[in-house]
Amino acid sequence: MGQELKRKTTVIGHRNPDTDSICSAICYANLKGKLTGGEYVPARAGHVNRETQFVLNYFGVDKPKLVEDVRTQIKDIEIRKTRGVADNISLKKAWNIMQENNVATIPAVREDGILEGLITVGDITKTYMNIYDSSILSKAHTQYTNIIETLEADLLVGDEEAYFDQGKVLIAAANPDLMEFYIEPHDLVILGNRYESQLCAIEMGADCIVVCEGAGVSMTIKKIAQDRGCTVIATTYDTYTAARLINQSMPISYFMTREHLITFNSDDYTDEIRDVMASKRHRDFPILDKEGRYLGMISRRNLLGARGKQIILVDHNEKSQAVAGIESAEIMEIIDHHRLGTVQTMAPVFFRNQPLGCTATIVYQMYRESKVEIEPKIAGLLCSAIVSDTLLFRSPTCTPVDELAARELAGLAGLDIETYAMEMFGAGSNLKDKADEEIFYQDFKRFVVGKAQIGVGQITSLNGGELEALREKMLAYMERTQQRNGLDMVFFMLTNILTESTELICQGQGAIQLAAKAFHLDIEEAAQQEEPVLKLPGVVSRKKQLIPELVLAEQD
Repeated sequence: MGQELKRKTTVIGHRNPDTDSICSAICYANLKGKLTGGEYVPARAGHVNRETQFVLNYFGVDKPKLVEDVRTQIKDIEIRKTRGVADNISLKKAWNIMQENNVATIPAVREDGILEGLITVGDITKTYMNIYDSSILSKAHTQYTNIIETLEADLLVGDEEAYFDQGKVLIAAANPDLMEFYIEPHDLVILGNRYESQLCAIEMGADCIVVCEGAGVSMTIKKIAQDRGCTVIATTYDTYTAARLINQSMPISYFMTREHLITFNSDDYTDEIRDVMASKRHRDFPILDKEGRYLGMISRRNLLGARGKQIILVDHNEKSQAVAGIESAEIMEIIDHHRLGTVQTMAPVFFRNQPLGCTATIVYQMYRESKVEIEPKIAGLLCSAIVSDTLLFRSPTCTPVDELAARELAGLAGLDIETYAMEMFGAGSNLKDKADEEIFYQDFKRFVVGKAQIGVGQITSLNGGELEALREKMLAYMERTQQRNGLDMVFFMLTNILTESTELICQGQGAIQLAAKAFHLDIEEAAQQEEPVLKLPGVVSRKKQLIPELVLAEQD
């Protein structure tokens, strides 16, 4: 049977997530779960910055799981939950399991779940077709319990847990005088109801006698067998049938494949395993978890109906900002407040995009529209996101709707919004111990301006001295990072929240000229500056003030 999967939906923001991206994902996943009863899991596409970590710690919320690729994985699809078996079961039992479950391969699994090997229909078929010598049963270390089960027999003398691991198998068809010449110690002898034959086999040192056709075994024979350590088994089958069936009692461990197994991990991506599966003749492949424990089997058929992960995007709608693998995912919804981008969907989706300062404001509206109570923790996260994205209502992207929402949410969360905002911004702008790369990518996004690929990073701070110190570090770092990112131009905004101004560092051919043109500055004077830095008073928003002006300047 296939594994029944309850599909979950991942709610995720953009790469290099900010406070709005993280908090909106958490809060919207919470709302969707309450409205539908389904499983909605918040996630993040990058590392949590210090400001966001302060917010999560303040409200006692764990950071969402890191998801760096949303391509379909094996764990997202239905796999065949073929039951693992012990490696000492008989070939006959393995065959019966295959027939009952309509499978061609069964895994041998230890009690702790570790995969030991595979036995296939082909392996069992070979045991019928190959000619083995008469000692094959002992070479395979066959347990008496397997022989009893295979022959549908009764144990009259001996220990069923013991093993037949010496000697050969033979049929005692001759009279007792001749039997003495070919029965050797430790043999297993298949015979009929003749007392003399049974006695002879025991006296010649046989380890086991199999009495066929339901013949009775006398108390004397049982006593002698007990004294000599000879196992006595009685079956209703005739000697021919017993001889034909007995090889089926051998354990699968002797015939199964143990080495060079082709296995997959539950985290493997389906598009990466297709080629491997196509190049092999196997029908089924084992799936293991991270600890190597067996989970189930997968075949090419399982991949035919594989569907993409269900994803809800928040705080972005551009492919360049989305988590890797988004093109193979099933996008269910988009909740955003940015310009329309390049994310394409296979089918119509719920898309809510409003010209507000923050995605969290939209999420807040959806809570109110759905009449779902906003608990203090959720209110705190939403409020924090709005305060962050609007720079405490100083950003030109901020609308009266954003401010009203933030102040109501602050009341629900029990916050003094101005005091809390200063603590939050202070935690986020503590940059002393950060590496240049961490600072640069803390809030970094890619854009297409005309034919140019550009990247824009931003740091906001209450501390002018801190921003001044950062300028030299970022100038040096940006020279190294531009080509590595495959970008034509790179800009970095050093934004002072208190003075509501930005110093814009420009890197790349034509970058400072484009920025000077965008903000109506002297282009020649800007190009001749010792440092490629422009002072932009009143500019604090990347989305509403910087990017639109760069686009217009490029088109002009």
